[in-house]
Amino acid sequence: MSARLAATAAHIATKAAANVVNPVKMTESNIHLYTAQTPNGIKVSMLLEELGLPYQVTHIEFSKNTQKEPWFLEINPNGRIPALTDTFTDGAPIRLFESGSIMQYLVDRYDTENKVSYPKGSREYYETNNWLFWQVGGLGPMQGQANHFTRYAPEKIQYAIDRYQNETRRLYRVMDTHLQKAGSEYLVGNKCTIADLSCWGWVASHHWAGVSIDDFPHLNAWLERMLKRPGVEKGRHVPVKHTAFEQRKLSQEELDKAAEYHRNWVQQGMKEDAKK
Repeated sequence: MSARLAATAAHIATKAAANVVNPVKMTESNIHLYTAQTPNGIKVSMLLEELGLPYQVTHIEFSKNTQKEPWFLEINPNGRIPALTDTFTDGAPIRLFESGSIMQYLVDRYDTENKVSYPKGSREYYETNNWLFWQVGGLGPMQGQANHFTRYAPEKIQYAIDRYQNETRRLYRVMDTHLQKAGSEYLVGNKCTIADLSCWGWVASHHWAGVSIDDFPHLNAWLERMLKRPGVEKGRHVPVKHTAFEQRKLSQEELDKAAEYHRNWVQQGMKEDAKK
């Protein structure tokens, strides 16, 4: 696949150029992030900022179905964000897709000082993986379904809304209880890791999913503590402004109104996927 990536690199650069946000000079890496303003998307930009790595960004616009264009499918055949390309240690291009895989790649290769990770083989390393995979396999999918049935479904199916909101709330309680029992500032010890960065965008957007975190004081404190980190603050606004906290000021009815535009292209995308 590296040969195919090399062959399409020039085309990708040309096609993406119109959407590049804040390009920076490559020095220690040749990272190019393809992302959108979603809880999954901002995981990687926050991590890149925490590590202080130079990178370029291409904004993938769902409303234009950019994620389904052939050049992007060469990077992620699943047609989802985030995705990332880099020059690998052998000098050839490498592609990364799926947020957890991207995050592990970045810390394995670039976090040599363990700024947001623990040494491989340590007890804390495996505990970090526990929470990373918990988010990827649990919190993200469950809250994603809460988002869909609460905001994007063409009709309100109360059973589905209750099912996924309740499961999201249960997962929040798991985090809250863990933070309380551990007595630490972050999910694994007193160090922000990729586990925290992976979860943060989802918890921050709880109001969009119709779930309150008022009953979870330790989770609330963690959410605010993370927000004070410069890397989180800067990275959450990539590729466009992060508005989850402004959304908390809106009623559920106002959020439903705001979701109308997104609902239309979500439904259209589902119809097109069903034809394939």
